Amino acid sequence: MKFNTTKSGIKFSELGFGAMNLPNDAIDSQYILDQAVDLGITYIDTADLYQKGQNEKNIGHFIKQSKKRDQITLASKVGNRFNMVNDDVQWDPSKAHIKQSIHESLKRLETDYLDLYMLHGGTIEDQMDETIETFENLKKEGLIRAYGISSIRPNVIDYYLKHSQIDTIMMQFNFIDNRPTDLIDAIQSENVKILARGPLMKGLLTDQSEAVLNKKFREGTLGLTYDTIKEGLQIAQQIAPLQQAVYQYLSSFDVASIVNGASTVEQLKANVRAYEQMKDDPIETDALNQMIHAFKSIQYEDHLV
Repeated sequence: MKFNTTKSGIKFSELGFGAMNLPNDAIDSQYILDQAVDLGITYIDTADLYQKGQNEKNIGHFIKQSKKRDQITLASKVGNRFNMVNDDVQWDPSKAHIKQSIHESLKRLETDYLDLYMLHGGTIEDQMDETIETFENLKKEGLIRAYGISSIRPNVIDYYLKHSQIDTIMMQFNFIDNRPTDLIDAIQSENVKILARGPLMKGLLTDQSEAVLNKKFREGTLGLTYDTIKEGLQIAQQIAPLQQAVYQYLSSFDVASIVNGASTVEQLKANVRAYEQMKDDPIETDALNQMIHAFKSIQYEDHLV
């Protein structure tokens, strides 16, 4: 497994584990996470919003039982004030909410610190300087080692790049959602690394692509029609394995980690096999470029200013 390091010295396994789809059961989650770390995946990504804190609790159970905290780069996210009684969620990037939430997350995760703490969204109307100052203070207090944002809004990303010391930006990134390529130069110029979430587009960019397309994407996505996506998939599938190609494509950028989820050990092992195949037997550049160009280039249209 390759490892990448951010400017704060945080080390990420290039293939990360997105914990959002972990089973609700703590024992089942522990088994999957144990296997992930044993397979070399040391970056674990969660958020307080996932299962209203239960996701963090399950990871905390794993950390306590496995005693593997020193092997893990652990991240969580903040900014969504959720209600335990109903499904109401309110956006709150305030100092008060972040300071309260970090202690709640640390308690659930059964750890004294987070390696990375991310703002789970963001709008240009936020009091961003207050949010940045709060994250900086959490660093000084030793509660977090670094901070970042999870956002696809160019205007928000631009502000944090220019006015903060973020280590990472998390964005959905793959062949189909290739919008982050518009932002690569600006991100890299500030020595910030990308956390590429949703690399397989909910399974669309795997060997199960046809079934996933028909089940989840009948109405298309990101302005692309069902037929456009199907045509791109048919072209790409004739060239090389989709999942391996996506990993190779993303690893060519200055990513901290390719964050892929798994709800079973079988899915986890399939992810690792595709990653290792990409490293051991890379797809030729011309073939990879053909796969990339099989899909329409998409640009950001909203949140530009």
